Parts: sequence; C-alpha cells; structure tokens
Amino acid sequence: MNIGLQLRGYLILRRVLQPVMRRVLAGRICKAKENAARAGERLGIATQVRPTGRVVWMHAVGLGEVLALRPLIVGMQQVAPDLNFVITSTARSSADVLGQNLPANTVHQFLPLDGPTYMAKFLDHWQPCLSIWSEQDIWPGAIHDCAARDIPLAYVNGRMDNKSTAKRARLAGLYKKVFGLFDLITVQDEQTAENLSSLGGRDVRVTGSLKPAAEPLSVDVGMLATLQVALEGRKIWVAASTHCEDEAVLIDAQRELVKRDPSWLLILAPRAPARGDEIEGALVQAGLTCTRRSKGGQPDPSHSVWIVDSFGELGLWYRLAAAAFVGGSYGSLGGHNPWEAICLNLLVCHGPNVANFAKDYEVLDYSGASQPLPDDASSVPALVDFVVQSQTTQANVGALVEDAKAALKPLVKDLIVMIRAGA
Repeated sequence: MNIGLQLRGYLILRRVLQPVMRRVLAGRICKAKENAARAGERLGIATQVRPTGRVVWMHAVGLGEVLALRPLIVGMQQVAPDLNFVITSTARSSADVLGQNLPANTVHQFLPLDGPTYMAKFLDHWQPCLSIWSEQDIWPGAIHDCAARDIPLAYVNGRMDNKSTAKRARLAGLYKKVFGLFDLITVQDEQTAENLSSLGGRDVRVTGSLKPAAEPLSVDVGMLATLQVALEGRKIWVAASTHCEDEAVLIDAQRELVKRDPSWLLILAPRAPARGDEIEGALVQAGLTCTRRSKGGQPDPSHSVWIVDSFGELGLWYRLAAAAFVGGSYGSLGGHNPWEAICLNLLVCHGPNVANFAKDYEVLDYSGASQPLPDDASSVPALVDFVVQSQTTQANVGALVEDAKAALKPLVKDLIVMIRAGA
C-alpha cells in the first residue's frame, strides 16, 4: 500500500503518542467527560460478545449522526438477514439513548482511541467484513488499519463545508491518501462532493441526507399515556437541544404566551442536561414557574415550563407537543437535527443559523414543514405566532420521508455487494 509521506508520519506519531492518549483518557474520566464504566472500549477492549456470523462496523461521532444510520441498518438486514452491526461513536451522551433506539442485532461501543494497539484489539475482536464511516468524523489511523486488513471501506452521508475542507487541505497529502482508501463515497450535497473530490475522494456520489429516512424515536408507551392524561387541557410546545442563546428567545416567547393563556406549557429539553440549574435560575428571574425532570418533577397547572434535563426521551416530548423549536440555531453553533421532530409530523421552527443543516432546512422551509425565525427584535413575536398557529396545523412530510427511503435502496445494494466482494 502506497501511503505517502504525511500518512506515514501520522502512523509513526500515533504509535509514539499511545501512552499520552491513555493519560488524556484518564484525565477525561476524572472530569466525567468519559463513561468510566466503559472506558476500556476507548482502549479497544470490547464489552460485548462478538456475534456469530458477519459483522458490519459503522461509525458516527454522536447521537444524531448515529441515529441517522438506523434506516441503513434496517435496509441492509432486509437484504441480508444474517448481518450483525457494531456502531461506534465518541460522544458520551450517545450511549444511553442509543440503547433504546438500536435496530435488532446491533450493539454500541465507543470508538477506540486512534492508537495502533487499541485499534488492533478492536478489529481483532469484531473482525468486520465492512467498515462504514459517516458525516465528518474521520480517523486516519483506523481507516488505514482497515485497508491494511483488506476490510472494504465506505463513507456515507458525508458532509463537509468549505471551512472544514480548508483545515484538512493543510494536510492535503494525508487526507488524499485517507479518502483515497474508500471504495465508496456518498455525500449529502454538491458542495461536499466538490470538497471531498478536492481532498482525494474517488467517484463521489450525491445521494442526499439519510436523516429524513430515519425511523421515529422510540417512546415508553405507558409513560406517554400517563402524561397525556396528566397534561390534558394544556397547550404544549417543545424546545429541543437548546443552548443559552436559544433560551433567551424561548423564555420571552413563553412569557408572552402565558400572559395570553396560562394553559401554555413549554417542555424545554436542553442539549446539555447538566445546565438544569442555570436554566431554572433564568426562568425564575423571568417570573416563569417551572419544575425539573431530573428532580422527579412533573408539571401541575401552576407550572409554565417543564425542564426535561434528561437523556433519551425526545421521542416522548415530541409526541406530547404540537410544535417544536430546534435549538443551536441562535448563536454560532449552526443548528441541530430537525428530522427527529419532522418524522413525527411536528411543525418545526428554528433560528437564523442552521449552517450544519442548511440543505435540510432549505427543503423543509420551502415545503412549509419548518419556519425560520429572524435574528432581531421581531424574533419573539414571530415565535409566539408560530406556536399559536401550530395548534391547528400539522406538518405533512410523508413525501419527503418516502423519497429519502427510496433513495436508500441503491446505497444498500452497493454496500451489500461490497460485503460479498470483501468477505
């Protein structure tokens, strides 16, 4: 394998830095940034038994990216029912939620650190017949190790903006070799296709985002029924994956809604549940009564906001609400995934910065399934109007979802062929 000078240098450096990786991991565990009980997975030590038969390894950085892979898993299992899947991610928050939303014959592990010993342990245990990478999380050592073992490589649902491309272009020799190792590359949009081609990707295909084809988030049916009874008569909207910049607008909007009608209830699900104290303080200062999920609280008629500072329950909150605000869209983060709400036929609104999902929102805004909010003094009244009007309107995105599912079939076929060719 001709790996080139820069990739060769990376491979030497990763071997030298393995002891440092272990120390960094220990520090992250002390700071509760890693799951201590599963820290061994980051060193390549599996915590699940390898199933008998063929195993496909899929990787995505965090929760939303991993959940987007579910329809691909289901589609591949329909064609080849004997397939098993191991999904890896790096975000600590992904593990608990994934356990409730994984398809059959699928397990989750944390991605090992990109040291040769750690990756070797991982690959020796799982022995994947195909490695699938998605979105933006690319680890050159792991990809090289797969290629060195003749494990077919696919990069799907790719997304790379000009800024990310410019950063990687500084190590053009490294990434040209890495992207050149993939046997199949599919991406979400034309700009990503151009960017990946410039970095060495071969025969890059534009297939659109996988997220519209995702199965609805799971829900505890009993809990849903209980809350529907308990909250009967309330007008409910949900704000999901919020940050402080989003909450500044949400709080003012809820204050106005409650003035008009005290039955309005905002279910506020912060992106980081640990911010519960901070959010509660802001609500109290704004004169809004609230209760918190993490403290066992459930709203009574006196509460106007329910802070659901918990993981893995968005499927429940979306089913209780008539409309959703998707956060990360005020401030500089670039927005979060709207499709989880859209797939449950909720109307969605969002702030002005949705760079991470620009193409998705372009389609959704055009179809009327989502509505952008301004970044000026009119943002609060615009949000209030949206929430009020959503009580009598429902999103109709069936055609978008069906088109996305249809687009999966050729990709599923190509991936199955890769397995058979490489098995």
